[in-house]
Amino acid sequence: MTATSQPSPSAPSAPSARAGLSDAAEADIRPLMSAFPSGVSVITTIGPDSEPRGMTCSSLASVALSPPTVVLCLRTASPTVQAVLETGHVAVNLLHENARPVSDLFASGAADRFERVEWRLPLGAGGPHLAESSHAVADGEVTQAVEFGDHTAVFVRITRVSLREDAEPLLYGKRRYARWTDATAVPGPPAAAPPLPAIPAPLAAPPAKEGAARVRP
Repeated sequence: MTATSQPSPSAPSAPSARAGLSDAAEADIRPLMSAFPSGVSVITTIGPDSEPRGMTCSSLASVALSPPTVVLCLRTASPTVQAVLETGHVAVNLLHENARPVSDLFASGAADRFERVEWRLPLGAGGPHLAESSHAVADGEVTQAVEFGDHTAVFVRITRVSLREDAEPLLYGKRRYARWTDATAVPGPPAAAPPLPAIPAPLAAPPAKEGAARVRP
């Protein structure tokens, strides 16, 4: 005979952290993220049709130093993302402070954007290098992709990094661009004044001799 266990009384459930909130009411995190300034990059690759693809991206973060890995958060519906996932290779172009027009161009989705910028494809590159518009370029291989909502987190193992010592980053935050040179040119607090020299204590008056008198003027 198989014993049949009786159901135990259910414990009262803890109040939900979403109590009182409508599931349909989603917080708009755009103001939050716009208040978190970052650099600006253009993600590029060569599609299966041998045509270049690219898009502007400010959602870039390091994941690990070993293996050297970064994560790119890209809009899933973008043709660039589809090409990156199909080919498994990508280049990350960090734009320099004078390359705002390039950022706007690749954010616009213009069909002729690669015809309006200088780019090259070195041997072993993950995608087109915008060498004239970037202060750093990294090539990498896609190791994992996780789709969440309307974006896809693409994990990229970096295989090569090229840097320019004569250029500074382009910044973006609160829906405005800024140049690194300008942002770091704010004067610091004034230097503290040197301490004043110590004033010597007055010499003590000699003790009065016995029988001496002090005449009041």
